[in-house]
Amino acid sequence: MEKRTDHIVKSYDDELDQIDHIIAEMGVLAARQLEDAIQALVKEDTALAQKVVLGDAAIDALENEVDALAVRVLALRQPMALDLRRVVAAMKIGGSLERIGDYARNIANRSQVVTALPGEYGGIRVIERMGGIVGEMIHGVLEAYRDANVERAEAIRLRDEAVDQLNNSLFRELLTYMMETPSNITLSMHLLFIAKNLERIGDHVTNVAEHVHVMVTGESLESERPKSDHSSQIISEKP
Repeated sequence: MEKRTDHIVKSYDDELDQIDHIIAEMGVLAARQLEDAIQALVKEDTALAQKVVLGDAAIDALENEVDALAVRVLALRQPMALDLRRVVAAMKIGGSLERIGDYARNIANRSQVVTALPGEYGGIRVIERMGGIVGEMIHGVLEAYRDANVERAEAIRLRDEAVDQLNNSLFRELLTYMMETPSNITLSMHLLFIAKNLERIGDHVTNVAEHVHVMVTGESLESERPKSDHSSQIISEKP
């Protein structure tokens, strides 16, 4: 009987570990998709952009795996306390990572349009900087999830304000540029939407950080995260 119990416990632990493994794989893919989408824009690489568009399906498939395994664990194992929070957090985090993949795909799609348009504008460099920050946030929050590190998660959560500020700055710059040079309105609008996608990715990363906090502590955060994005009142896009 003892061996049977040991086997059940090991099987249960293996299932929880498998969920963690899939989340880690999703995170790596999402971060790579974002990096490739930004590089496709910067280097005007339409082949790389198309690779990102096609690669989104892999993240979607992994999210389905997380959901299916999590539902199985909830139904058959009936986890409690930390284990229950761990499974629920994985489902929510999987959803956020899937959305990050969607936004990366959107950026790749628009990068192909931008590459085909005449004109050039330095806003692309600001977008590259935003992408770098958001990419670091993704890697950081995945480490916080892996290590169940609340302090690390909170540090990542607070970095989102820098992304918002860059988005606001770029928005004002591009708006002025469009008024001064109407011929570049189309290009500027695509850049604004790309920047907005990056801002939304930052929001999803902070959501992941908040899920980590709840998973570890069992308590919701008392204070709302700083939010400095003002462009959302004027420009918004859903994937």
